[in-house]
Amino acid sequence: MEILFYGVTASLLAGLMTGVGALPVLFGRSMSRGWNDTLLGFAAGVMLAASFFSLILPGIEAGETQHGSIRVAALISGGGIVLGVLAVAALNELVPHEHFLLGREGAEVEVLAKIWLFVFAITIHNFPEGLAVGVGFGGGNVANGISLATGIGLQNAPEGLAVAVALRGQGYSRRHAFTVATLTGLVEPLGGLVGAGAVTLSEPLLPWALAFAAGAMIYVISHEIIPETHRHGHQNKATAGLTVGLVLMLMLDVTLG
Repeated sequence: MEILFYGVTASLLAGLMTGVGALPVLFGRSMSRGWNDTLLGFAAGVMLAASFFSLILPGIEAGETQHGSIRVAALISGGGIVLGVLAVAALNELVPHEHFLLGREGAEVEVLAKIWLFVFAITIHNFPEGLAVGVGFGGGNVANGISLATGIGLQNAPEGLAVAVALRGQGYSRRHAFTVATLTGLVEPLGGLVGAGAVTLSEPLLPWALAFAAGAMIYVISHEIIPETHRHGHQNKATAGLTVGLVLMLMLDVTLG
């Protein structure tokens, strides 16, 4: 129960950072497209580093400890990554949702209000982050869980601002944009509960769960964030942001883990 509490609480705090990041919208602050792409690149860098240093590598270590073979551990990690990618890809195809620039994707459900399409998109993109934090704590390594939660919280702040600014650009009020951006993070405690609970109940699931969470985040990075940051000619700024985010998360992982 203590591990579950840590996993849910840490993922909740990380998720609430989206609201913190969206606060400037309430005061009428705007953000240029270049800064938006830079901050999204930063988010991608944090998530990429977290996927490898806080999920995949610990998963391989756990698999080797369980099975006594680095090759088996690598196969498990690879299988878990593929499953994570496929799971989020399936959600992306089946659940109706709307991107800020690409428009509607997924199953056609015309009767759904536009705001719910955005909520579904938020759920698809942020659930894996909460799952990763929960799995990090579920393995019993509190330092690893804290490192993950800190890194994801840091990337949630610019992500929340980017979401709020995009909503403002589509005509939503300041309060509405802030509220929806804050809701972005409130799905993460659910992911934290699922991740921590699954690993706590079944220790052999740990290597699979760590790799699965990494695969889910890698899909979001490749399918959503990086293409978005390269859409408006700010590739250099986005790459700089990604580099800073990756190095910062690396330093956090080494310092806290």
